[in-house]
This record gives sequence, structure tokens and C-alpha cells, in this order.
Amino acid sequence: MKDANRIPVIVGVGQINDRPEDPLRGLDSLGLMEAALRAADADAGGGWLSRLDSLAVVDQLSFRQMGPLPLALAERLGARPRIHEQTAEANGDSPVRLLHEAANRVASGAVEVAAVVGGEALRTAARRAALAAGDAPSAHNAATSIGVQAHAAYRKRYGLNSPVDVYPLYENAGRAAYGQTLAEAQRESGEIWSRFSQVAAGNPGAWIREPLSVEEIVTPSPSNRPIAFPYWKRMVANSAVNQGAGFLVTSLANALARGVPEDRLVYVGRGAAAHEPEDFLARDGYASSPSMAVSLRRTLELNGLTVDMLDFVEFYSCFPCVPKMARRVLGWPLEKPATVFGGLTFGGGPIANYMSHAVVSMVQRLREQGRHGLLFGNGGFATHNHSLVLTREPRPAGTLPQPFEHQAEADAARGPVPPFVEDATGPGRIETYTVLYERDGSPRFGVIVGRGASGERFLAKIPAHDTAGIDFLCDGKEEPIGSEGHAVAGPGGDILWHRASSYGV
Repeated sequence: MKDANRIPVIVGVGQINDRPEDPLRGLDSLGLMEAALRAADADAGGGWLSRLDSLAVVDQLSFRQMGPLPLALAERLGARPRIHEQTAEANGDSPVRLLHEAANRVASGAVEVAAVVGGEALRTAARRAALAAGDAPSAHNAATSIGVQAHAAYRKRYGLNSPVDVYPLYENAGRAAYGQTLAEAQRESGEIWSRFSQVAAGNPGAWIREPLSVEEIVTPSPSNRPIAFPYWKRMVANSAVNQGAGFLVTSLANALARGVPEDRLVYVGRGAAAHEPEDFLARDGYASSPSMAVSLRRTLELNGLTVDMLDFVEFYSCFPCVPKMARRVLGWPLEKPATVFGGLTFGGGPIANYMSHAVVSMVQRLREQGRHGLLFGNGGFATHNHSLVLTREPRPAGTLPQPFEHQAEADAARGPVPPFVEDATGPGRIETYTVLYERDGSPRFGVIVGRGASGERFLAKIPAHDTAGIDFLCDGKEEPIGSEGHAVAGPGGDILWHRASSYGV
């Protein structure tokens, strides 16, 4: 059993959906975390929480006034962990990284029992804020502080404030790179999301358990308003939830000694992480992500797996462009679900803690059937990537610990980054774009990422009153990516974009 002391396994998983009729009666983030870990403890047979050596908490945004939560949570659980930490930012890859770190600690002998947990109570927080201020902040706005980037005031002028504003830049650039029409790209998004809804419908832990057709997802309607082109409400993360999830990691020897049945154990394999530049305006392009590709491909290689050996995957799904890119990196078939939990629209999008729910569901699925599952978390503004394999096949001692950063490889794979010019004017072409909308569904304005005659990158607006310009971006009759035009100085310091045809060229 000496080697078994260095083989990490997941022994318990737990999650909670807290949705009382009156949101004011809902749990706060700390209460969700406590409930999730108590469920994980019961799943593992009980008696684990008092033995915790390590407690890692995913950062939460709902109740910022609580401050750091690990010590308060440990006190509630009756635990005295030697290691307690909370992630510095709310990034979607955090649960995968914390699981990887917990497994590394077990494998190195640094700890015997580790817990990872997170919880978001945005549904409760929004209701409380509504009563205090007379108006409820949206969960979307609660998530806009993710990441610290350059050009902050400049980006705000052009509406690129939050992930929902930025990920469409990848969606539209990807569509053009894949050679798809707008209708074909929307159909692919709808097929992926429809399968997500079907998985969520069969998952008791999911927030929305209603299967939707492709047409119901891609067709705008009063209940499916436009958010940021080409995304409608049913295509984006649903963060107006109260959800918590967590899991327990220990050694194979400890699990067996405490009577956990072998068929309940899921082994932690190897993984890989890499990241894009924090400033999304300083990236080499928007049709792909070198760091995502390195994270996914290297993870399969490190585990000696091919994509056809994977029974299940969880591709992070805040917006369709992410699973679209991920499935192309690996060759994952469109007809196979890219989730075990249900995706961030239907399973629920508790800001940074979604992948904890994916871990719970992956463990549950692997206990039922199959051998190998792949977790892929993504965070920031398509910035952070971390992939990890979970498996039912026993891992040999020495598989972990392992360093998981592969940043040098990702940096080497990245193309040249164009210089950015804030006040560029003159001829250029559209590199990518989106259109931002008001809550009533009317366009607020279009925003393009342009490339000047010398290759420089810049931002420009298409005002809402330029209906021909907005239509050109959205009607699918022509591909806007690569089209030519002019950047001109507009009122108030804005740079405006005119199509070449409308500019008289």
C-alpha cells in the first residue's frame, strides 16, 4: 500500500441548487459552500471534513462583503486545515486548477485529505440589492469585474467591458475562419446548445431542466432577446443562480482504508494549463487560441489518450465560441454532447464555479459507465485554460505530482501581435466585430476590431442610426470579416467605421 499513498482519487462529490420561491430566503455563498461539502462528505461515507488538511475555495462575487471565506467555512465544517486558500480572481478555469493542485499535494504526500468548493448566490444577492436600491443589478453586471486589462477606459468607450461583449469577437472571427455562413454557424451553436439542454434535463443538479430545440435557441423572440451579436439570451451563461459544488480528494490507500468501495473511486490524471495575454487587444488573432490548443492536446498526450478513447468531455461553455474552438482542436464530433453537467446556460453559470459542478457530474458519470473523461475550463476573456483527465483506470504511482504550466509552448505557438493604435484613421479592414444591444433588443452600436493599412489594430463604432452598417454586420448576406472600409474621427472622440461602398470607394 506504500505506492497507493501517492495515488490521488476523488472520493466524494456534492452540489446544491438553492431556489426557494422567495430569493430572500436563499442561502448566501458561504451557506452554499457548506452545503456542497457536507453533501460531498456524505457521498464519501462521512467523517472526512474533520480530517481536512487542505481547503481551497473558488472566489465568489455575490457577497463580496464576506471577504475571504476559507477560515469561516472551516469553522462551520469543524475542520482545521493546515492549508487554506481562496483564488485571487473569479476565473472559470479555477476549479480545474484547484483540483489539479489538490491531487498534486496528495501525490507528493503534503496532505492526506483535500477539499475544493465554490458557491455563488447571485439570485439572493440581486434580490437583496433590489430591495436596498430599488432596482436589481443583473447577474451579468455582477460579473463585469473579471480580469484587469490595459486600455480599460478606451475599451469602455467602445462597449467591450465584460466577457459577453468580448467572446463574440471570437465567434465571428471563428465563423469566417471555418468558412461558414452566418446561418451555418448559428446552426452549429444551436446544435451544441440543444444537446446541452438535453443533458441538463436529465441532470438533477442542473438549474434549467427543459430540453430546447435548435430553433428555440437560435431564433430571437421576446424570451430570447439579442445580447451581443450573434448571441441571443439562450446562448449565454445564466449566472442568476444560487448554486454550490465541491469535492474531496485523498489517496487511494486512505480511501480504501476508510472503506470507500473501489467502484466509487475516480482517479485524477494529468493535465495542462496555458493562457492568452490578459489584454485581449494584444492577442495574435480571434479565430483560435494557441493556449487552448496546447492545454487540450498536451493533456491527452500526457495521459496517453486519443480523442476516441474519451467517453465524456466537459468543454467550458460560457458562450458557443469556446466549445466550438475546443472541439475543433480535438476533433470532437458535433453529434456527441460536449458536457456532462448541462452547460452554463442550462446547468447554470455560477461565475467561476461552474467547473466544480462539471467535476461532480463527471465523477457521477464515470461511476456509472465509461473509463475516461476530459475537463476543460476557460476563464477571463478567453484568457485562461486548464484541462485535466479523470479516469476509472487506476493510475500508477508517479503519475502525479506534475507541473501543469505549458506557457512557453503556447507562447511559441502564438503568431505576431499587431501594434494597437487608439486614434487610427484611414483605410482598413474588419478583423472581427460584434453589435451590442439595449434590453429592448434595439442595437446600441456596432463595434469592430479593425486592421489599418500598415497592419495596426484599432477599434471603431458603427452608430445605431447607421442602419445599413448594422444590417451589413448582422444580416448574413455578405461576410463582414475582411471587408474594407474607412476609420474616421467622429464626435466626442469616437472613431467611426464606414464601409468602403458607403464611403464612396
